[in-house]
Amino acid sequence: MTIFDLAVIGGGSGGLAAARRAARYGARVVLVELSRLGGTCVNLGCVPKKLMYNAASLADSRIEARSYAFKGVEEEVDWPVLVERRDAYIRRLNSIYESNLAKDGVTVMQGRASFKSRDTIIVQHGNENTEVQAKHVIIATGSTAETPNVSGKELGITSDGFFALRKKPKKVGIVGSGYVGVELAGVLHSLGSATTLWCRRDGVLSHFDHMLSETVTSEMQRVGIDIRTMSQVKEVRKGADGKLVVCFTQSNGSHECHGYDSLIWAVGRRPNTGGLNLESAGVTVDETGHIKVDDYQNTMVEGIYALGDVTGPHPLTPVAVAAGRKLSDRLFGGQKDAKMDYEGIPSVVFSHPAPCGTIGISEKAARAQYPNVKIYETSFTNLYYALMETEQKCRTKYKLICVGEEERVVGLHMVGRASDEILQGFAVAFKMGACKRDFDRCVAIHPTAAEELVTMT
Repeated sequence: MTIFDLAVIGGGSGGLAAARRAARYGARVVLVELSRLGGTCVNLGCVPKKLMYNAASLADSRIEARSYAFKGVEEEVDWPVLVERRDAYIRRLNSIYESNLAKDGVTVMQGRASFKSRDTIIVQHGNENTEVQAKHVIIATGSTAETPNVSGKELGITSDGFFALRKKPKKVGIVGSGYVGVELAGVLHSLGSATTLWCRRDGVLSHFDHMLSETVTSEMQRVGIDIRTMSQVKEVRKGADGKLVVCFTQSNGSHECHGYDSLIWAVGRRPNTGGLNLESAGVTVDETGHIKVDDYQNTMVEGIYALGDVTGPHPLTPVAVAAGRKLSDRLFGGQKDAKMDYEGIPSVVFSHPAPCGTIGISEKAARAQYPNVKIYETSFTNLYYALMETEQKCRTKYKLICVGEEERVVGLHMVGRASDEILQGFAVAFKMGACKRDFDRCVAIHPTAAEELVTMT
């Protein structure tokens, strides 16, 4: 049996960050991964999604370029070539992760890990089992896309299946209106697929501030995405033509939509805890299957930790990375109080026709928590659209939520061109406890969209 200081189960963003940081402190580290290094983010999530988003944005800009007097703009994407170039880039990233782990002295084992006891893991690779013992064990196994319990669910695919598509669907349906559903709907529509999105509530991104939800919903509808609100998909079947038929209900009864080449389930994700044999180590999960941890990523069992999507809240790649590094700082870097700060985490949705971003709490939450709330809002058309026809123009909206006499900013929400990039800098100010007067003291950069955040009255 091989003995290590740290065993990390899962080679996604959080596991990689924890393993490399610990190894740099001199710890003997083994990392066990069942599939490709990089986890969901690199292989089936953030990175390939952003590449597809970039392609979709280029498709939009080629049409918009006509308003700037460009002629002969090619609009059609060569989907197979795009996919191959995307996948080749991901393969390069996989190799880079492997190389970096080797440089840091991390032992990598490929296979399925399960607990034999609190400090012993069995790694199954093919017909071979290898036992590994470690003083500390980190569970960072991530999550998997869910499918709903409806008749014909097997006819649909998840976001994993989207990245496996080798042919662009002419007509596609998407069920779900969170991050994944909204982003995939925008990408597919901009790349030329007729797109329908079903959502259970009256708009997309319902867990965000109402300004973001309402604006993103209306903008998606404006560009031609068919959003079926207050709907519940009940059945999927194949029609006589071999295309998919989606059966759903709304308040006015039952309906059917026909002719779909693909249907994508974007109804949430479940934690990858199955098969870990957690009971042998005494690790408990909650009713949703997520591993229970405290503020320091400790499970109920001493020496076993969990981080990232497998723990539930804040399923974002940078959160898992930060948590993994902080945990290794505490365990091997002598920083006994190191822990992840889960307050004020910025987040972006790469929606079309424009991205949106948020940090802090919504207006509804602020009014429930604070007696003195002041809202600053602005709505305008980005100068980028100045030469375009009215129907091409995408609205930009920003909102600052301030509380108390000092007007401390507790929420910042934005939707519009470049909001994804703009938010990062303002998130630093937010984390420093900025007040409205701090925004006001900053001289505007003109002409930009971001200047509106420091000129609101």
